[in-house]
Amino acid sequence: MSITGVQNINAERLAAACVLSVVGGFLDMYTYLCRGKVFANAVTGNMVLFGLNLANLEWTSCARYLLPILFYALGVFAAEYVHLKLTPSRRIGWHQSVLILEILFLLPIVFIPYGDFDFAVNAIIAFICALQVQTFRRVHGLPFASTMCTGNLRSGTEALFHRVFGKDHAGWQKARHYYLVIIWFIIGAAVGAVLLRSFGHLIFFLAPAGLIAVFFMVTTRRQAVALRNYWRNLFRRKG
Repeated sequence: MSITGVQNINAERLAAACVLSVVGGFLDMYTYLCRGKVFANAVTGNMVLFGLNLANLEWTSCARYLLPILFYALGVFAAEYVHLKLTPSRRIGWHQSVLILEILFLLPIVFIPYGDFDFAVNAIIAFICALQVQTFRRVHGLPFASTMCTGNLRSGTEALFHRVFGKDHAGWQKARHYYLVIIWFIIGAAVGAVLLRSFGHLIFFLAPAGLIAVFFMVTTRRQAVALRNYWRNLFRRKG
């Protein structure tokens, strides 16, 4: 099997998809509880509110809702740019590079002042979620989203229907994948709510920690060895 094939299989692991969904649910809960009671993972709501404020000629509010929309589009653009520039022979592939970008953008968020700067945080999280949903689009070959669940619910229920009333014997397996992703998304939101209320904003660092775990899940053995040798040689040169 080619390097690209192994990388794609690792990136489509159900365990990785579930952890990404936990992070997605957690981020949605964080922006709702701590950053102005909004859901920043998807931009449909922002589009509706942008249209409402546009109709009311509320220009300042329009800008607040337009910014996450633009940043979401920018996230898709950035993910595709990384994909275009990185070849499978690199030590770090497309999926790992995007995860590193997500982590780097997530780490400083907790230090951004709360209140007046919430709109900027929501825009950054929209950018991060676009990176994630554009890069991790399949679980075991099935299309899915880790930062929103409407499409997952539709696809899972459709697969279940075809298993019950049709001849698709793989329908239950497909439905199980989608419903597991949804369940873990809800778990991420529920656990996030409990932890944020109990321990405060520093719990936010669990989000980049989850992405670090996914990084190691999707990294092939060959890439791990190459990375280890690279850092070992780097430290030897510095020593």
